[in-house]
Amino acid sequence: MDYAIETIGLTKIFSDWWGRARVYAVDDLNLQILPNEVFGLLGPNGSGKTSTIKMLLGLLHPTKGHALVLGGDGTHPKISKRIGFLPEESYLYRFLNARETLDFYGRLFGLDSKTREVRIEALLEMVGLTAVASRPVGTYSKGMARRIGLAQALINDPDLLILDEPTTGLDPIGTRQIKDLIARLAERGKTVLLCSHLLADVEDVCHRIAILYGGKIQAQGCVRDLLQQTNKTQILTDVISDAAVSRIRQILSDEHAECEVTAPMERLETFFIKTVVEAQQQARPTSGAVSTTQIGDFLTAGGRQETVLEKLVSTSVSEKTQAAPAKTEAVRPRATVTPEPNKDLLTKLTQTSVRPPTGRVSPTQAIETPTEAPQRETQKSVLDKLTKNDASNPQSTIRHPQSKDGESGHA
Repeated sequence: MDYAIETIGLTKIFSDWWGRARVYAVDDLNLQILPNEVFGLLGPNGSGKTSTIKMLLGLLHPTKGHALVLGGDGTHPKISKRIGFLPEESYLYRFLNARETLDFYGRLFGLDSKTREVRIEALLEMVGLTAVASRPVGTYSKGMARRIGLAQALINDPDLLILDEPTTGLDPIGTRQIKDLIARLAERGKTVLLCSHLLADVEDVCHRIAILYGGKIQAQGCVRDLLQQTNKTQILTDVISDAAVSRIRQILSDEHAECEVTAPMERLETFFIKTVVEAQQQARPTSGAVSTTQIGDFLTAGGRQETVLEKLVSTSVSEKTQAAPAKTEAVRPRATVTPEPNKDLLTKLTQTSVRPPTGRVSPTQAIETPTEAPQRETQKSVLDKLTKNDASNPQSTIRHPQSKDGESGHA
């Protein structure tokens, strides 16, 4: 099976001045992440998460073992151009604004100007920074800096997205937006490796997780399988009468089971988002980022959807195809134009409906091809036309190119 990420015995040991092993940051890590999967890499501080990411990206050399990213070496240019990375701390040029920042990273990936322009506007809309795109990023709050950092991680339309604490500093609206974005990216064929200390975020979006401690995997598997309590049963109903509750309690008492009947509570995150959305619908002004559910159309993978570049090319070709007939009618071809492959020069000349005037033949004389080809008695072969020149007019002679011996021929 092809994995998006695979580590085999990956180990990183930090040594002291004398080369003696001091810290096992990562110890014999064997990890497999499937394509199109959102995988959570969890653990307390110092458990080896960041060291693992750096070795995947080639920023750290493993002491032993090796890692495969998208089927190859993560340091190879063909592999690295397919990876998007949001570090725990975004290092941005504080005097550049949002558009200039994204344009800079787009140039690093070799994107052409038209593609950069389209993607920049789509990403700014997606992360909710269109209104403040002209401000220097040095004036952004930490949450806004995380938003522009996420946009730069997506500028190259990566197949693998590595996010290290993506929701740090974000408000609940931004956090919910990032989680929805991660889920939608996975639906569009992306693979996401997520590192976060906010376990509720990981629980909401990750398919599988691995918990590290001391550089080793302590637990790994599907989120649902790891968290489901098989020794308890939960029943959720609509509002029922007190008499029905009493009967349920009696039934559970006969089963010698404990029972707790309470009204379910809405999550604070859901209540907060609902309140803010109501304020946004009233068009109340704000100086910060704006939440949005938009996602760039170019963020596709595996050809499942038409990319922006393909749309631009197809549009350009269709416009040229539509404009071609009008251009052919408006501009009459000259005699110096190369004839079409299916019509030779002799056929074109014999079908000419307008006879050239007597006198010297102009090299730029236009040749008009009729739309209809009626049979006329005046149409003759090229030889007849050339030989039937007025003998009394010496200028009607057609000169031929000089031969090698310097003599010129006449018709």
